[in-house]
Amino acid sequence: MNYLRILIVHNAYQHRGGEDSVVEAEISLLRSRGHDVETYLRSNDDVGGMSSLALARQTLWSSRSWRDMAERIDSFRPDIIHVHNTFPLISPSLYWAADRAGVPVVQTLHNFRLMCLNALFLREGKVCEDCLGRSPWKGVLRKCYRGSGAASSVLAGMLSLHRGLGTYQNQVTRYIALNEFCRSKFIEGGLPAERVVVKPNFVDFAAPQTVSREGMLFVGRLSVEKGISTLIKSLALSPGTRLRVAGDGPESGLLDGVPGVNKLGSLPGEKVREEMSRTLALVVPSIWYENFPRTIVEAFACGLPVIASRIGALADIVRDGETGLLFEPGNPRDLADKMAWAQAHPQAMLEMGKRARQEYEEKYTSERNFGQLMAIYAEAIKAHRSEARQG
Repeated sequence: MNYLRILIVHNAYQHRGGEDSVVEAEISLLRSRGHDVETYLRSNDDVGGMSSLALARQTLWSSRSWRDMAERIDSFRPDIIHVHNTFPLISPSLYWAADRAGVPVVQTLHNFRLMCLNALFLREGKVCEDCLGRSPWKGVLRKCYRGSGAASSVLAGMLSLHRGLGTYQNQVTRYIALNEFCRSKFIEGGLPAERVVVKPNFVDFAAPQTVSREGMLFVGRLSVEKGISTLIKSLALSPGTRLRVAGDGPESGLLDGVPGVNKLGSLPGEKVREEMSRTLALVVPSIWYENFPRTIVEAFACGLPVIASRIGALADIVRDGETGLLFEPGNPRDLADKMAWAQAHPQAMLEMGKRARQEYEEKYTSERNFGQLMAIYAEAIKAHRSEARQG
């Protein structure tokens, strides 16, 4: 096998999330297989000390990132650059630095930022695709990014500028979508179909020994898009259901005093997996197009079936009646019925858990993911060389 020099680029978030975990997992995976990996990382912790004008300039075109990338490419000589997040500090200037140096770029699309200002396709608690494949200026009028017209204008300006320059069309050799549903949305939004490939997330850990399973589990950020309101209403319709909640967020207070809820707070990964090993089902009541919740893969690895909203990619990842149960998104009655059925049929849920584990072994292991990633890198390098010859 030819070992590669890979430069990983990521703009980290102020509040650590699943995307940051995915980046770290892929870096570890590549290094464990002998590849030479360097990183170019910036953090949104630096945003606090910047003026609004300086941040806007960085978002549109970061001269610092351009210089840093040019120097890093010159010193490291990467075979490929793998980008995860550029917003807001790294900016799309890095793509042009890579192009100038003749290095192919692979970009993982963890959310819908290139198509939607809030990256969620969600407005007022409902799916919104008004900007999909169109100008993002409706999002400016509605202040879709952090409720700010000014911030929304900067983001819309960045998208419009780089669409006009052909950055997203021409400067990224391959995009990685996390599933077929998301791939279809990115193509509908204007990305070249031939450049968008699919590779899911993965997890790599020894599953805890399964103990007696009971109750329901929620893992994740406690925020609107995660369907916390639906979850709370469903508990009122399903007396006797016990729910453990691992996570924190702006809607955490809504769970205070709700009968049957045990708030665990934010837990480290090994503690989350311990909870998964003794739970009857993981509940994922999201009301937005989840790209690929890593918690579902973790649940499958632990032999834990999932009760999820029938929305977007979730309806493909969780096979109804086989690896879990699906319910109508935003419908607390349907969710309550599914949780009640699960508790009344523990043996059926155990069988679904076995199939979920099999699904993990077939699709979401580190070994399978590594093979997929290497194939994408090889394809990107080959395509970039072909384009260079034609150019």
